[in-house]
Amino acid sequence: MKRFKNILCVLEPERSSVPVLERAIELANSNQGRLTVVSVVPHVTVGIGVSDGGPDLVDLQDAIVTIHRQKLDAFIAPFATRTKMDIKVLVGIPFLQIIHEVLRHHRDLVIKVPEQRDWLDRLFGSDDMHLLRKCPCPLWIIKPQAPKPCRVILAAVDVDDAYPQDEAASVEGLNRQLLEMASALALAESAELHIIHVWEAPAESAMRNGAFMRTGQTEVDAYVQQIRRQRSACMESLMQSLKHSIGADALQYLRPTIHLIKGDACQQIPSLSQQIDADLVVMGTVARTGVSGLIMGNTAETILGQIQCSVLAVKPPGFSTPVKVDG
Repeated sequence: MKRFKNILCVLEPERSSVPVLERAIELANSNQGRLTVVSVVPHVTVGIGVSDGGPDLVDLQDAIVTIHRQKLDAFIAPFATRTKMDIKVLVGIPFLQIIHEVLRHHRDLVIKVPEQRDWLDRLFGSDDMHLLRKCPCPLWIIKPQAPKPCRVILAAVDVDDAYPQDEAASVEGLNRQLLEMASALALAESAELHIIHVWEAPAESAMRNGAFMRTGQTEVDAYVQQIRRQRSACMESLMQSLKHSIGADALQYLRPTIHLIKGDACQQIPSLSQQIDADLVVMGTVARTGVSGLIMGNTAETILGQIQCSVLAVKPPGFSTPVKVDG
């Protein structure tokens, strides 16, 4: 992948972060990019016997940062000869500090391990979900047990041609980004590339079951097939755009498998990722960019809650994070 030149790697030295650090080093070296490694510690708040803003509180915070920096240095030491790394310990709420770091220093990729697994065995914790909604640059969350290199990559795109004009360009741009990133990774790692679009015929249910509809079975079937042909044509157009972007030879080498599946995206994307044993799902996490407060669509959030493999999440062109940098 040649697009990432300023990579932010978020580590937790006490956990299994080796695959993430190795992946970040490889990306930095192959792209001749800059790599910054960070860890985040909580801000010390007032407690029993500690005065707010007093020297004891400051000293305690400094001690925590120093200890964490020592652990981070020791964790990274075996990798120090492989590439140059800047090292930082950030203080505060993890997702906010990570986004502030992205904004201040124009990072173009955040790569990290999942925050935690809760009792429902979901891959992502609360800080990760905040990052998936609000991080302005691509976010790659790698499972500690993820194979290296990736063997199977699944890219989820949306080729619905019914978006309003002011949204269509954003969706098209996001689709291009998703496929370019997924293709670059698949080429670099000799991985299988699968591309999925899940579609529905919006009026089908009403036409088949509506009390006030008098549409014959043949007409309904024809309508459904028309929608499928439209989506197939849009997918073909997207693949032609990819061919122009990466070159005919590269696309011929990849021979991506296209999945046009009728159904519910919340069910079908996780289901296919399991069926093909995907190591990585590349997908967008923003439904709309122009609506204040609507950061991640319900569909994307539901899908992410079910996926158990690594995820590379991408925002559309023009996305603006609601997180602001103080000062």
